Amino acid sequence: MESKPAVDALSALAHEGRLAIFRTLVRAGPDGLAAGRLGDVVGMAGSTLSNNLTVLTRAGLTTSTRDGRSIIYSANYRRMTDLLTFLMQDCCEGSPDVCAPLADVIAKAMCCQPQVG
Repeated sequence: MESKPAVDALSALAHEGRLAIFRTLVRAGPDGLAAGRLGDVVGMAGSTLSNNLTVLTRAGLTTSTRDGRSIIYSANYRRMTDLLTFLMQDCCEGSPDVCAPLADVIAKAMCCQPQVG
């Protein structure tokens, strides 16, 4: 990932509501959530939710698909992985203890089942 797309993604996540949406979609797993259900889970009105999803989608962090009358939103795990890789690629620079706590986070993430709060 280059700097510009990373800045776009970080900028999209630098908002409490959008971060809550993205984290909820990550927990929901690849099947995602219908827009109405997502709004209920994060406690956000439809128009606000729509605006925030537009920002996240433009940054490449979410995707949407139509399922009948519903729009299903999902986290773009590839983009999330690219962003995390970009942020961590120079992490250790000879000091593995700097990033050691992140190894614990990664280990926990590998054994989790997607859940929606």
